[in-house]
Amino acid sequence: MLRRAGPSLRHFLLQRNISAGHSSCSREAKMSRPVQARRLEGIDKNIWVEFVKLATTYSKVNLGQGFPDFPAPEFLREALMRALSGGNHMLHQYTRAFGHPPLVKVLAQFFEKLLGRELDPMTNVMVTVGAYQALFCCFQALVDEGDEVIIIEPFFDCYEPMVKMAGGTPVFVPLRPNPPKDGKLMSSADWQLDPAELASKFSERTKAIVLNSPNNPLGKVFSRGELGLIAELCVKHDVLCISDEVYEWLVYDGKQHIRIASLQGMWERTVIIGSAGKTFSATGWKVGWVVGPDRLLQHLRTVHQNSVYHCATIAQEAVAQGFQRELTLYGKPESYFVQLPKELQQKRDWLVQSLDGVGMKPIIPEGTYFLVADISPFKSDVPDVPNSDEPYDSRFAKWMVKNKGLAAIPLSAFYSEAHKNSYTNFIRFCFAKEEATLKAASDILQKWKQEKTSS
Repeated sequence: MLRRAGPSLRHFLLQRNISAGHSSCSREAKMSRPVQARRLEGIDKNIWVEFVKLATTYSKVNLGQGFPDFPAPEFLREALMRALSGGNHMLHQYTRAFGHPPLVKVLAQFFEKLLGRELDPMTNVMVTVGAYQALFCCFQALVDEGDEVIIIEPFFDCYEPMVKMAGGTPVFVPLRPNPPKDGKLMSSADWQLDPAELASKFSERTKAIVLNSPNNPLGKVFSRGELGLIAELCVKHDVLCISDEVYEWLVYDGKQHIRIASLQGMWERTVIIGSAGKTFSATGWKVGWVVGPDRLLQHLRTVHQNSVYHCATIAQEAVAQGFQRELTLYGKPESYFVQLPKELQQKRDWLVQSLDGVGMKPIIPEGTYFLVADISPFKSDVPDVPNSDEPYDSRFAKWMVKNKGLAAIPLSAFYSEAHKNSYTNFIRFCFAKEEATLKAASDILQKWKQEKTSS
C-alpha cells in the first residue's frame, strides 16, 4: 500500500482553520463601521431603566412604577389555573396569530356595546403583547418618513421614540394648567388644550394624533367637548387618531370615559388600544389589544406577523374568561369594572390627604393609577444646581428615594426637550397600592414634615 507524500488532510484543514481564525480576529479588531441603526440615535435613554434601578436599590416604598402591589381578582387567577391544569393541552401551543379566537370574539362583543356598532372579531380586533406592542404596531404600520405625529403633553414616554423609530416627526402641544382662583386643590381637569394652539399643529404633513385618555401621568379624562375639538380637526385635515385607552375603566367622581371612535367621522380613522394589565390589575401578563376598522388593522397585522407574531395562549384564554364574566355582569355592582374604580378612588383620596397634609400639593386626578404633586414647598431640601442640564424634579426624585426611601417619577420625563424645563416642580405618584404601602408612604411624609418643622 502506497502512503501519500506531504502533510495529511487533517493537518491541512487544521492549519487553514487556525489561519482563518487569526484573520477573523484581525478583521474584527480593525472594524470601524457603525453598528447602530440611525433610527436609534437619541432614543437610547429610558427613564424607567434608571428609576427602577434606584427604587430597587434605595426605596422602602415604591410609588414610582405604575403597577398594583395587590393581587389580580380571584376569578382571573382561577381562570389561569383552569387553563394551566385543564384537559385542553392545545392551550400550551400556538393559537391564532392575531388573537386567540375566544378572546377576540368576546372583545368584539364587549366593544360592540361600548361603541354601538357591529364588529368582526377577525378583522376589527387584534391581540398584542401588551399595549406597548400595540403602540409599536401602530407607529410602524401607519407612520412614514417625513410624517408628523401630534403628541399631547405630558405624554407616556414611549410615544416620542416610537414615532422617531418609524421615521416620523413628533409635534408637541401641551396641556396648560389653569389653577382655580378659590384656593382649592387643582384638578387634572384644570389642565387644558388651547384650541388655537392645537389647531396650529395640524398641517398637510400631519399623519396622526396620539390621544391618551385617561391620561398618564396627569389622570386627566378628556371631556366630550375636548374630544369633539380633536375629532373635528382630525376630520378636517384627514388625520388618524391613535387612541391609548388603557385606563378606560379607571375613572372617578362619576366622570365618564368617552371613546373618541364613537364620535361622528372618527371610527374609520381611529385605532383604540387597550390593556388587560390595567383592566384586570395583571400588568405582568402583557396582554393588550387594538380595536379599529379593517382598513387600518390590516397594516398592523402585517407588522405583528413579521415581529412578535404570537402572544401567550394561556394568558389570552384566561383574559377571555375574565371578559366573559364581565360581559354577563356589565353595569352591575358585582362587576370588577365597577368595583375596581371605587377601591382606587379611596386609595387616591388617601394619598391626596397625605400629600396635602405635608404641603406637597396634589393635582386631583379624574382617572388612572396616578396623581401629580407640586413639590415647590420642599425646594429648600434639595437646592437648585446652577448650570445643571438635569431638570430639578429629576434631581429631587433621586434625592427623595436615596434620602427618604420614597420612590416617585419626575414629571419632566413626560415632556419633550422643548418643554420639560417648564414643568419641573412636579413629581408623579402611583396610588394603585395596598393600604399598608400607602400608609408606609404617609409615615415617611409625616416624618419628613416633622424634620422640616424642627429644623
